[in-house]
Amino acid sequence: MELTERVRGFVHDTLAAMGLPLDVAVHDTSDAVRVEISGEGAEHLLRRKAEALDALQLIVNTAFRRDVKGDRSFVVDALDYRKGKDAELRQMTRFMMEKAKTSGTAQEMGPLNPYARRIVHLTVAEDPTLTSESIGDAFLKTVIISARR
Repeated sequence: MELTERVRGFVHDTLAAMGLPLDVAVHDTSDAVRVEISGEGAEHLLRRKAEALDALQLIVNTAFRRDVKGDRSFVVDALDYRKGKDAELRQMTRFMMEKAKTSGTAQEMGPLNPYARRIVHLTVAEDPTLTSESIGDAFLKTVIISARR
């Protein structure tokens, strides 16, 4: 069975076990495998700062990470919530990058989960004059954005 179909079935069955019989679509893109959830009741996944959506994404990445090549990962989204939040995070990262350049002092973002940290690091990597690193020893870590030496 193809990976996208296995992931779709896994997410569908997990949601059904949660009492949420929702529609699940899986799209394989160049940078990630996107899992789109929709239907009546999908907003339940977005309550409490989308903790259930984050948990589902973590479970899917843990269950299927060996099945994708390279540094690709799984992105689980419901009602386009994550698309909007990702754009917001990239915008904030660019603001902090500009602040790090103009002030010359390192800027902190966080605490962030692994998914959000990856977005920050990829955004900072677009500028060769800046660098970023995660600090902390918990699930949520802080990202420091600073000028390259």
